[in-house]
Amino acid sequence: MLLSTLFCVCLIAANVFETKQIAFFGHSQTAGVIVFPISYIINDVVSEVWGYKRTRLLIWLGFAMNFFFVTIGAFCDWLPGAEYWDNQEGFHNVFGLAPRIAAASFVAFICGSFINAITMSKMKLRDREKRFPLRAVLSSVFGECVDSLIFFPLALGGIVPTKELPWLMLYQVILKTAYEIIVLPLTVRIVKKVKEYEHEDVYDEKVSYNIFKLFDL
Repeated sequence: MLLSTLFCVCLIAANVFETKQIAFFGHSQTAGVIVFPISYIINDVVSEVWGYKRTRLLIWLGFAMNFFFVTIGAFCDWLPGAEYWDNQEGFHNVFGLAPRIAAASFVAFICGSFINAITMSKMKLRDREKRFPLRAVLSSVFGECVDSLIFFPLALGGIVPTKELPWLMLYQVILKTAYEIIVLPLTVRIVKKVKEYEHEDVYDEKVSYNIFKLFDL
């Protein structure tokens, strides 16, 4: 429950932080890069400890909570402001997420998160209890690559120059992967402690990877 709550908070916070562009070592990035990779780390922890079925539920839960937040935010943005209130432009810049960007974000999140979870699951079946750090990093690289390949063309195609898009996607993947590697010792420790506390270490034998079998637990 704690990890699920943190997962949803990170996704929602990333939506808000994405509205700010930051300079990072001479390259522009969205501030969401600070918090979004945490969702992949949680994805790895849940997949490693409880298996793909619980991770599938977690991903759809995160999608639902994010969709709820974006929808309510758009509705509040649409409502007329009070006569004395003069911050409509600022509010709109944060919560008036364009439908194109919202749709791209949702599709990229679902695809990237499930690629991450399925990669973790299949690698654990092969390696058993060994090489968790390797599968944590590789699954995140695959998931983040898919996320970037989907999000940036759908959300920014025709806005950002075509020649700049591949570099933007590459920088995002590199930054997120570096993030994962830096916090990997903490991730490994968390996984070890959670396994000991929960007495769980699931292997996805004969599991269905159908992403829509939501209540198959």
